Amino acid sequence: MPCQSFDYSSIGFNNNSGEIYGDRRKKVAIVGGGNWGSAIACVVGKTVKAQSDVFHPTVNMWCRDSRKRGDTSSSIADIINYTHENPKYLPGRRIPENVIAMSSLRDACESAHILILVVPHQGIPQICSELRGKLQEGAHAVSLTKGISSTSENDVVKMQLISEDIEKPLGIECSVLMGANLAGEVADEKFCEATIGCKSLKNGEELKMLFDTPNFRIRVTTDYEAVELCGALKNIVACAAGFADGLGWAYNVKSAIIRLGLLETKKFVEHFYPSSVGHTYFESCGVADLITTCYGGRNRKVAEAFIKSDKPLQVVEQELLKGQSAQGPPTAQDVFEMLEIHKLTEKFPIFTSVHKVFVGEHGETELYDSLRNHPEYD
Repeated sequence: MPCQSFDYSSIGFNNNSGEIYGDRRKKVAIVGGGNWGSAIACVVGKTVKAQSDVFHPTVNMWCRDSRKRGDTSSSIADIINYTHENPKYLPGRRIPENVIAMSSLRDACESAHILILVVPHQGIPQICSELRGKLQEGAHAVSLTKGISSTSENDVVKMQLISEDIEKPLGIECSVLMGANLAGEVADEKFCEATIGCKSLKNGEELKMLFDTPNFRIRVTTDYEAVELCGALKNIVACAAGFADGLGWAYNVKSAIIRLGLLETKKFVEHFYPSSVGHTYFESCGVADLITTCYGGRNRKVAEAFIKSDKPLQVVEQELLKGQSAQGPPTAQDVFEMLEIHKLTEKFPIFTSVHKVFVGEHGETELYDSLRNHPEYD
């Protein structure tokens, strides 16, 4: 049976004022309807209903309409609203009926007090441009997006966090949520944990109320820079682990990649954000996320397929991820460029070699040597 167009007027809120019939409860919106966005919708759709004295029980979820001009098929938003499933990115998992998918970014977000951003980091600037000046007073955000950014001041290129890319144009505080979370397992309510990094503990505790369940346990820290960078950099290490799998390297080698990759992550954070604290690496966003991603994540999967084939990366991603992308390769490029600017590439041989493998400058020998000759052994 074909999907029908969803009647948004049945939801019962006034988007012009952002007020829900005088209701003062917090309204939540999810920006991104991919694999991870749909999984987190499965969590948040239930927690808002369970805490309806604090949160409004309707959650809007913006899903990019990727249909081309002339395509008369149903949008992904209409499919989700009709079937309560995202068959393209998270098949077989039921999305709660109080999660309302929308193709209009503004309609989805302008009544929200809490924004959950779950999109590739390349899309953040356009999203923030569209939402600038359209949000509720006092709104705040939480980013589940992995990657790094940069900014230029007086011709000097400096590190910048994705959360800062969100905060500056929107004028709101942005926390981060990172952890050992495979989307399918989260949607299936298999036990896992995550870390919220925040500037304001008030916002952090509110977000903990929003996300925390008996099977999705949350810890909060103000060491937000380390939390966010752990989430970004682990994808580079996972690519190295995928290369190792594709090349048939021994388990001992993969274990060394994980250990050395964690050390490079810690060194990177300490160089660019020296105020970070050491205990964060033992949170879910640190070593736990690194291990999970190196064995079960999409970046490992894509890297393994890439090193075993002669196909371009974009083709491999299309075949394996069906329209989504792995964030490891672009993050590796961004990190490499930052390391080059600061003349630090020799101190981060795994990060450097992963990027060079993807662009064809390194092969098996150079990657192996990045481990055997690692500066941690000096």
